[in-house]
Amino acid sequence: MLQCTALTNIPEIQALVALTTMPGGPDNPPDTGMDGHALCELGEHDAQHTQHAARLRAVDTPATRDLWLFWTSTGRRHTHHLVELPKCPATLHHLTTGSRCPCTLYDHHPTPHSWHVTDPLRDLLVQQVLDAGTPTK
Repeated sequence: MLQCTALTNIPEIQALVALTTMPGGPDNPPDTGMDGHALCELGEHDAQHTQHAARLRAVDTPATRDLWLFWTSTGRRHTHHLVELPKCPATLHHLTTGSRCPCTLYDHHPTPHSWHVTDPLRDLLVQQVLDAGTPTK
């Protein structure tokens, strides 16, 4: 399944306040800001019935809960809200290699697990980096 392509501005002040006031959050705001944009991390979905979602930061260490930014879009207007949610407990086990791939989404997410969601642009960039590091004969 392809990743949703919805993009929004991160409400930096709201995100920093949410992060520093929630249980398990840092005592001081992070040195690096959260300015910029967030890309929806869910698989393609019906935006009328499912809000877009992007993980902003882990709230505690080891991370069992994350700060998520949810938004809906009406034309050029976006409505945001921030929620602290537990991580999805699902883990994909590769029997042949013994490796494990935890779902990076929140618990009870509405779309398939993160390992089923593909981002073609990210995959292309990763392949270009890998190819650049491969010596030519």
